[in-house]
Amino acid sequence: MFGRINLCALLAFVHILTLTKCDLGSDLAARFAPDTSPDVQEDAVKQLIQRVIGLRASQWFQVEVNRILEANSYQISRLENGKVLIAGSNGVSVCKGFHYYLKHVLNKDLDWFKTQIELPENWDPPNATYRSKSGSSLIYYQNVCTWSYSFVWWQFDEWRRHIDWMAMMGINLVIAPNQEAIWQDVYTELGLTPEEIDAHFAGPAFQAWQRMGNIRGWAGPLPPAHRQLQQRLQQRILGAQRELGMSVALPAFAGHVPTAMRRVFPNASFTPAQRWNNFPDLYCCDLFVEPEDPLFQQLGALFLRRVIQVYGSNHIYFSDPFNEMMPRVGEPNYMRSTAKAIYSSMHEVDTDAVWLLQGWMFLKSFFWTDDLIEAFLTAVPRGRILVLDLQSEQFPQYQRTHSYYGQPFVWCMLNNFGGTLGLFGSAQLITSKIIAARSMPNSSLVGVGITPEGIGQNYAMFALTLEQGWSSDELQLEDWFEHFALTRYGVNDTRLSQVWQLLRESVYSFHGVERMRGKYSLNKRPSLNLNPWIWYNATTIYEAWRLMLEASEIVPLKDNRRAIYEHDLVDITRQFLQQSFDHVYVNLKSAYRKEQLNRVEYLAGKLLELLADMERILASGEHYLLGNWLEAANRLAPSVEQRPLYEFNARNQLTAWGPNGQILDYATKQWSGLMSDYYQPRWNMFLEAVAQALQAKKPFNASEFKKRVANEIELPFSNLTKAYPTSPVGSTWNISHDIYEKWKAYSRDTHFLHYCRIAVRLMDGNKPADRQSK
Repeated sequence: MFGRINLCALLAFVHILTLTKCDLGSDLAARFAPDTSPDVQEDAVKQLIQRVIGLRASQWFQVEVNRILEANSYQISRLENGKVLIAGSNGVSVCKGFHYYLKHVLNKDLDWFKTQIELPENWDPPNATYRSKSGSSLIYYQNVCTWSYSFVWWQFDEWRRHIDWMAMMGINLVIAPNQEAIWQDVYTELGLTPEEIDAHFAGPAFQAWQRMGNIRGWAGPLPPAHRQLQQRLQQRILGAQRELGMSVALPAFAGHVPTAMRRVFPNASFTPAQRWNNFPDLYCCDLFVEPEDPLFQQLGALFLRRVIQVYGSNHIYFSDPFNEMMPRVGEPNYMRSTAKAIYSSMHEVDTDAVWLLQGWMFLKSFFWTDDLIEAFLTAVPRGRILVLDLQSEQFPQYQRTHSYYGQPFVWCMLNNFGGTLGLFGSAQLITSKIIAARSMPNSSLVGVGITPEGIGQNYAMFALTLEQGWSSDELQLEDWFEHFALTRYGVNDTRLSQVWQLLRESVYSFHGVERMRGKYSLNKRPSLNLNPWIWYNATTIYEAWRLMLEASEIVPLKDNRRAIYEHDLVDITRQFLQQSFDHVYVNLKSAYRKEQLNRVEYLAGKLLELLADMERILASGEHYLLGNWLEAANRLAPSVEQRPLYEFNARNQLTAWGPNGQILDYATKQWSGLMSDYYQPRWNMFLEAVAQALQAKKPFNASEFKKRVANEIELPFSNLTKAYPTSPVGSTWNISHDIYEKWKAYSRDTHFLHYCRIAVRLMDGNKPADRQSK
């Protein structure tokens, strides 16, 4: 018997080794696929179509889930009764086919904010026949941080719309990280007290980093009712995703435990986790169970069994032991033992388990040398780790690691940190690098994904990546952006098309190694040492803005197209004001160095004017309001008494991000309310201090200013309770046009040109140094 088992294991191992890239991807996709019946998937797709186009129009569509079809494929045809038949290998593939029909046959598209589409009352489906098979076995979405930066306050209505969007974009693999209620039961069973558990869990806006062992207890305590409500919410989310044929990765043990575990297991081997971002002892850090200690396997298996009992399983589990922290020792044997311990705890519970790993930790190449990465990855059988190459568009690790030493990986575009705003992307790199990664020798690429820390901006970049992930051929960017403009606004207009070509050539043309974090001058803590820069010709934004304003009368009011147009108009106006602020700020620095008091005072007035204009335009946009964020946080609180805690979490994440500004402005947002009551007061305080220093003929006291701005504006903001509008104020077009005309006049004003004569230099290749014109 023993020999026979070994032989079976050996044959299975040989099978894995001989799998081609295509086979490996197909094998993984099949392993992860939910066991949802075709009938259930078909019903779920029908309901999705009804939600998107309404009951009347949905009757023109017939859907079929046919597992005989090639994996991740769909077929579109017209039946004799005039209905459109969309058949696919699973529910997601049918939804992807439905989206193709909307976008390429009807010229109607959707996005994060718009998943409902109007069709004409007397609509007759155009004839269309089309077949498509995905170029990727896996289309992945989400970052563990997205759940804190974007999804944190969501309830099921928001999730329902977002799951519909995911399915129509062909996404077939996501994560489900909620686990606090399960850990509460596990810790209680092991002997921790309620007080010890409360001290461990971070507040609702900071769960992502508590789960990865970076912090503990900050902005808590997390109400027990919240833990239970979030578990029930995730169960509903999982049900909706699996009904459509999506696979979901669940949390597994990564080694991090509360500090109180020392009391319960005094003889176990623990190591304090590395301090993260200077959080004080009260909030940092967890203990890490050493992999050789039997407690690691005990906890890992116990936790995963509970996870599967609560959420079911698609045989894929995510675990990130060293997120932005260093392991105790940098030795290959330690890396092997850690990886083995994590995988073994999964395999003990589920023999089909695959470990989903964020490759983010490998970016710290000063620690993660090639031999350490190889030791870590090859400690697990090939095909049993799936690596997310988290920021492939800028810092790919799959080349350096020779396709992760044979382990399958997903090419991912990150593009956003902290949910910050600012037009930014690398369109050409996305399309070309995905194609190149597929064709490189011995590639173990099995999928394409998007991994933003936050959503709600730069939708074109994420849509482009997902469509390139599905397409086997490289997308032609000029054609893609032209069609994007047509389907986004519902009208074929050369001005709107040109807007998106200008954006493609400018803000979406970034290439280089500069780490973009969305921190532009206006939403950074003011200083005389900021170095703003842009990587594109700033005049393209001005031209795109002009064209957007001119095209206003042609955008239809129906089908939410006007709302999308106005959202984009706010965004382009915001981008102009953001880059203009950088321009004026650079001139102010120059004037300060030359001790030109009159010039400093004039430019200070212009900076405050730009901030006031920014507040006006943002207030006109539905998705640029601080009030909505705060209201959603308060609405999620389990009781009225707990609303102050939730509002504190919501405010602190956007500003101080910690008890004393540990990650100040990391998750900054250019939103109405923040602009008027946080950024503008900071800059006003700074500009007054700079002018006073010049008047007194003394150096600007940066240390004194930092203390004052922190104590009077930054830290108090988390505890304020001011209510903000939750509906737009004013006409977006009128406000944008007023701002356009005002700054156009300034561009011809000799006084303004005299005082503001230095421009921000375009980035010189990949060299971020010396970014200012002299």
